[in-house]
Amino acid sequence: MADAKTDIKQSDEWQKAVAYEITDADIDRQRALLGFDQAARTREYIQTATEDNIRNFAHGMGDDKPLYTDPHYAKKTRWGSVIAPGMMAGVINKPMLGDPVPDEIKALRKSLFKGVHVFVSGSQWDFYRPIYPGDTIYSFNGDESCEVKQSEFAGRSVIGVRRDVKINQRGEVVAVYRILRVLTERKTAAKKGKYSAIDPARYTDEEMQAIEDIYAQETVQGAAKRWFEEVEKGDSLGLQAKGPLTVTDVICFHAGGYGFVPYAPTANRLAHKNRQRIPAFYIKNEYGVPDVAQRLHWDPVWAQAIGNPMAYDYGVMRENYLWQYLSDWAGDDAVITHVHDEIRKFNYMGDVQRVSGEVLAKRQDGGQSLVDVAVKFTNQRDEETVRATATIALPNKERPLPLYPSVPEELAEKAVRMLARHRELGGD
Repeated sequence: MADAKTDIKQSDEWQKAVAYEITDADIDRQRALLGFDQAARTREYIQTATEDNIRNFAHGMGDDKPLYTDPHYAKKTRWGSVIAPGMMAGVINKPMLGDPVPDEIKALRKSLFKGVHVFVSGSQWDFYRPIYPGDTIYSFNGDESCEVKQSEFAGRSVIGVRRDVKINQRGEVVAVYRILRVLTERKTAAKKGKYSAIDPARYTDEEMQAIEDIYAQETVQGAAKRWFEEVEKGDSLGLQAKGPLTVTDVICFHAGGYGFVPYAPTANRLAHKNRQRIPAFYIKNEYGVPDVAQRLHWDPVWAQAIGNPMAYDYGVMRENYLWQYLSDWAGDDAVITHVHDEIRKFNYMGDVQRVSGEVLAKRQDGGQSLVDVAVKFTNQRDEETVRATATIALPNKERPLPLYPSVPEELAEKAVRMLARHRELGGD
């Protein structure tokens, strides 16, 4: 056995791991895939919502609202039950059967962007109904766009949007999730080292107390209605803190069900089988042990080896923190109908985010009383790391219980067809 750890950058494994490149052929193949939808056969850790996994997901992002966590409280609300935080739809999926994928599509996908790093850089959500305990979620998805850009962090990058349509066991569209993904070359990012000079955050007792004070003063609207008539343009949505980020935060978010598809990080015999399935996903660490490339979210040595000063969060974590912030302000009876966010900077271990927002406009649309809001996350370096907008349907005196929007007719019909085909093929 090796008796000392080695510099990971000097290893053959590291050289191999960072040698993969974005090729013109890959870009052409990705563009040829645009517009092709298929039933998602991925099996997330959560396939059917329950009171327990809804609570665990909420707790994994630090959300203790009783609408998500307390069945006795939730039974007395308009919903009559616990419901899931809206973005939990992104981590629930039961395999959906569908028609065979054409051979030409399989050929286009084979080893596409192999060994290239992928991270979430933003998303757009449109919500159409809540998820209740007992709801099973299926989905179908496809790529909508593919652009090539020059990135300050990693040179040439590919930016793509994938649309996931999330449906329940009745064939009803729950949400449409558009994921903005950025693909970068690990080698280029490591060479550029754009962020390598950033120092880890350190806090005095007084600075930590200031963060604790923000937490202590956070308010949750909860059961009290936030009336549309009482909201005005320019109103503040309040101040919240998120962090300072720790590895514990990442573990808790994973424990809520995120991060196991498509690469399936796991342990022992299953990890052995996974290494045979996708060897490029495993790179030896400084101790000579093959470990997941995904570990850059908790392993500082690997994060530094590919051009970052330290490990950093998943962008999806901050997207869910955004949901918490919006739902805290809106109250139990409100309906968040639309969210768009941009992940503009990395959130490194030790970074703290201060979340603030304001009302941009209020309007009536189709009998609904809507407010448009803007939110930003700002770290201790005074950098804006997330920029977001959202639309929220609030109670008004004439309609005290706002509604979800109607699903576009063509999409609703497609969802019914996809689920019917799943059942024709023997799916439950």
